[in-house]
Amino acid sequence: MGRLIDYTQAQEELNVNLRKVEDDLQTGSATYGKAAFQGDLAILFSSNTQAFREVLIGCCLARILDSEVDVRLVYVNQGERSFNGRILDEKVVNPFLKEHEIPSSKGPYLAVFRRSVNLVPDTARGMRDKSGFVAMLRVLDVLGGSSREEAREILRHLLVEFVHLRNRATISLARINRLSLEQHLALVGRLLDVRSGGLIPVILSVAGMRSIDHIYGSGWEIAWQGINVADAASGAGGDITVLRDGKVLFAVEVTEREIDGARVRSTFASKISPQALQDYLFFYTLSPPSESAVSVAKAYFAQGHDINFLSVSDWLKTVLTTVRQDGRAHFTTAIIDLLDTADTPSKIKVAWNEAVRAIVSA
Repeated sequence: MGRLIDYTQAQEELNVNLRKVEDDLQTGSATYGKAAFQGDLAILFSSNTQAFREVLIGCCLARILDSEVDVRLVYVNQGERSFNGRILDEKVVNPFLKEHEIPSSKGPYLAVFRRSVNLVPDTARGMRDKSGFVAMLRVLDVLGGSSREEAREILRHLLVEFVHLRNRATISLARINRLSLEQHLALVGRLLDVRSGGLIPVILSVAGMRSIDHIYGSGWEIAWQGINVADAASGAGGDITVLRDGKVLFAVEVTEREIDGARVRSTFASKISPQALQDYLFFYTLSPPSESAVSVAKAYFAQGHDINFLSVSDWLKTVLTTVRQDGRAHFTTAIIDLLDTADTPSKIKVAWNEAVRAIVSA
């Protein structure tokens, strides 16, 4: 009969751990790539046999959800400690890989691991890529004696490699012919909910400014930089600098962090004052500025510097309402242009595609 796996729990494990891995890679808050089995992962993720690395996901999930499972017994007719690896893959793993646009096979149990295959060394004789199969077995050796948390850590190491695999692949961005104002606002809301380290709100803000310039012929030059580029080092006044005829009109700092008085004073000293910027905007995504931030901004206004605070969401709602249908179409085209670069993390591209599918299907 074998052990029963809760497929809903398995799906949740995958989603939660992928989010953690993506956040860790984005912030550099965790170190991956130093596991004892890292050499085996390198073999598996350079192998042309995708099934070897994909079947390991299901084995990890089975071990996390049931410590009695024997991760080498992937067919239920192999004993009491076996589990149904094929059904787990069909219901959870393969849809997960496809949903997150991770390069994958149609299914390891259709491609390679058929007919109650035994995941033992002798089976390598029938495999085209013997080194890949043996590498998979070595990871299974580690997984087989692991605790639940250790199995979860092995899964995260696997997911890191799958994210790197996706980063090396080309992700096609979903194109939109026409959206209503309501759909545009819903799209913006979905995108702002994605944890991006500040990149998405910057891209949306730049796209909003491009749509203003397109509709009203403002003659703007809109310069922006990645979120990991230091403003001071690049000489920029903020994340976005809007110029006309070479003269700075205003600069924008897009932030997910709290804006307090100390933050305003620091920005004034490092960016606003050195470049004699008269108009400066803080676009915030979460918390509005503190009372101390507003008070400091008022003090600088008396010195000729107009510093203001706006919610990215509220500002974009105003922009999209006023630029009319042509401007809104330009807005989405601008987002795609900004996303469609090799530097954009695959996570952000996938988030765009998921948001578009959700809006269009609704």
